[in-house]
Amino acid sequence: MKYALSAVALALAAPAFAQSSVTVYGIVDVYGAYAKGAATQVREGSGGLQGSRIGFKGTEDLGDGISAQFVLEGGINVDTGGSAQGGALFGRQAYGAIKAPFGTFSAGRQYSSIYYAATDFSEFSNVAVGASTAVIGGFANGYEPTAGSSATATPPASGSALNGGPDRVNNSVKYTSPSYAGFVGTLMYGAGEVTGQTNENHLIDVSGRYTNYGLDAIVSFVQDKAQGATEAASTDVNVITVAANYGFDAFHVTGGYLKVDDKRSLDLGGQGFWVGGDYRLGANLFRVQYVQNKPEHVASSTTNAYGIGYQYDFSKRTAFYTALSRFQNGSGAGSKGLGRYNQSIPAGLTTAGDNDVTEFALGVRHAF
Repeated sequence: MKYALSAVALALAAPAFAQSSVTVYGIVDVYGAYAKGAATQVREGSGGLQGSRIGFKGTEDLGDGISAQFVLEGGINVDTGGSAQGGALFGRQAYGAIKAPFGTFSAGRQYSSIYYAATDFSEFSNVAVGASTAVIGGFANGYEPTAGSSATATPPASGSALNGGPDRVNNSVKYTSPSYAGFVGTLMYGAGEVTGQTNENHLIDVSGRYTNYGLDAIVSFVQDKAQGATEAASTDVNVITVAANYGFDAFHVTGGYLKVDDKRSLDLGGQGFWVGGDYRLGANLFRVQYVQNKPEHVASSTTNAYGIGYQYDFSKRTAFYTALSRFQNGSGAGSKGLGRYNQSIPAGLTTAGDNDVTEFALGVRHAF
């Protein structure tokens, strides 16, 4: 009886397997770090080179150049075994899409253009190791354009995302054009889903990206609104991002600029930029980057971050990496709570008068 049931199960499953094109993939990235500020800290973390994750993606050919696609991708904190992105099961990405010759329409939780600019064009991505683009932010009462505005629903949340954002956008629909001589345009709308407040709770993202002749460049504009109980608890910002990467031989140079314009009367905007480069010698990759974060409403609040890194690729999937970083926070940044680090500053690591941080980290990344 057992064998008969197994045969029936296989017979029923066979058509599904024949029509299925599903891939399981992931990254396991764990590191250790030593940080010294006013005090010292030793910690273990997840996602120092790339965010740890597990994902499922699939596609089905519908004919005439049309296909159905999906991605379900969840972030993992390898050091604790918990879910990243505020605990969401598929907090990195979760969407379905229809791809056609005239473009791709997708809906769900998706990356915005800010995510691509801060990740693809940065030597240290937007992770919690190195002089990364995660340093840029802390505007408009805590708005974090590259690292995610809020891990909970606490303002200043993105206008369409209670979990992260605006780098990842919940309740979103997106159109991505085909490539025209290397140029791809995107238009995204994130619905705030607040009855009677459509204009006060939404995210609109327009971007263009050009990739050709060794150059990769992106320009984007994001309007992000979230209505709170008071103006101070609301978000109303425009974010402009420009970034580029140019490669020649074994060298790459990278850089970008991001500006947050706070449209509220509080006017707590700011800007940041980064510039870096890398050189590959066989399995060895050397990288360097400088990042500046500058709130515009507080004097002497600029953060300057300097980082050097080294990566050794054991294979296409497994790499060892290390980074040495220095974060110099202005005196105004320390006294006003605007001091920056590549993650949230642990309590006690800095003080108002001693708010610089030096960090050394090393880790291993394995992709499957």
